[in-house]
Amino acid sequence: MLTLERTKDTYRNGDPIWLLKLTDGPKQLASWQAAAGASNRQRLDRRWSPGNGSPLPPGSYRLGSPEPLGQDLWIDLQPKFATSRSGLGIHNCFPGVGCICIPDRQALNSLAAAIRRWQIKSLQVIN
Repeated sequence: MLTLERTKDTYRNGDPIWLLKLTDGPKQLASWQAAAGASNRQRLDRRWSPGNGSPLPPGSYRLGSPEPLGQDLWIDLQPKFATSRSGLGIHNCFPGVGCICIPDRQALNSLAAAIRRWQIKSLQVIN
């Protein structure tokens, strides 16, 4: 299972560090640091306000296969619940405004390899 949850830690610029965790039952197989929304956007409407740069709403998402996007990788996310937000994904960027951003390109490559290897098809955003 792949999950995303906000930690209590922050990046140097004050943005919260989120953690993508890959687990198999109680065993954690891997984790990756991520950004999801700037520090001043954490409390904005996460479900109904596209373009406000807030983190993804909690809930379950379909996870697409990693695909090249220019010099980047794109992993598509489709919410399994009603929302007006669209164009969501996981990719290399920082700060994170609206998507799940993996600031470290090697970490993104590692995540993509894990998604392919374990054939992960869903993501659960916890908080």
